[in-house]
Amino acid sequence: MVLFGFFSLVLVLVYWVNRAVSLFDQIISSGQSAGVFLELTALALPRVIVLVLPFSAFVGTVYAVNRLSSESEMVVVQSAGFSPYRMARPVIVFGFIVAIMMSILSHVLIPAATKQIGIRSLELSRNITARLLVDGTFLNPTKGITLYIRNISPDGALNEILLSDARSKGVRTTYTAKRALLVEDASGPKLLMLEGIAQSLRAEGQRLFTTSFQDLVFDINDLIAAPSARNRTISELSTWELLHPTPALLAETKVNEARMLSAAHQRLSQPLLALVSALIGFSCLLLGGFSRFGLWPQIGFAFVLLIVVKAVDSAALDMSLRAANFWWAAYLPALVGVGMSGTLLWFAANPQVLAQLRRWAR
Repeated sequence: MVLFGFFSLVLVLVYWVNRAVSLFDQIISSGQSAGVFLELTALALPRVIVLVLPFSAFVGTVYAVNRLSSESEMVVVQSAGFSPYRMARPVIVFGFIVAIMMSILSHVLIPAATKQIGIRSLELSRNITARLLVDGTFLNPTKGITLYIRNISPDGALNEILLSDARSKGVRTTYTAKRALLVEDASGPKLLMLEGIAQSLRAEGQRLFTTSFQDLVFDINDLIAAPSARNRTISELSTWELLHPTPALLAETKVNEARMLSAAHQRLSQPLLALVSALIGFSCLLLGGFSRFGLWPQIGFAFVLLIVVKAVDSAALDMSLRAANFWWAAYLPALVGVGMSGTLLWFAANPQVLAQLRRWAR
């Protein structure tokens, strides 16, 4: 468990940093604060953790068994009469503990975190100040619009503003003004620009039209419009709702019944991969005897088997998405992994068979 915790921490940090870099660019470019960035990355952690736990269980098991073997402790235990099945008992207990952790993450924490991310994203999309009133930064609040404000005075005036509008095909209009104010009226928020120039470049003929103005009103309602409500995604639904999809849920999430059932059974089957990963690592290393050079061939073989299980997992996911009655495919990776581990433990319990196979291979 100590090794599992260490490797989990390292892998989670690697995944988290990789995800945080892209999220940081997205959050900061939209004018949000560092606190919002930390909140959203923290909410993304449960999904990251559940991805790395099976591999952490595998690495922790392999590291511990390899160390026991290099220090001859595995040889002593085997000489005392313990069968491979008896020696696998603590590994199975460890695998179930990790599986319980993954189940809590999959069924409780990830749906709750995903729901909170959706709520916070909706709140941020409604925040006019955070999206538009950011000085010294080029902002792209929507496709085709670029906004730059040199600085914002304490009274709320926007000084030296540039607004480029390329939403109309073949025409790009750039507004520059010494000052601007953000005002509200019955039809929505407006940007009142004072003492400026509007330059319209038409693609046809490459002609530039320039108009000076003392005051000009630009409707920014389209730039900050956000939905008043949001539909839940499939990741936010509880496992019970996924297992019993209703027409209302299918319409809300805009997915079919096969995808809902596949997501539900993935939540139920994925924790079993932690048990499978630990068992594969243990059973592969149990095939090797004592060696001062370690068990690197067996470790490499265990990695290959883990890749095979992951390939089966990807194929099973595709199969479960084809039709609702293929939900059982989600459990194939766990069954394949348990079958591999059981076979390897049987070979470890019958070394004469394994020795005969090695002679045939030579």
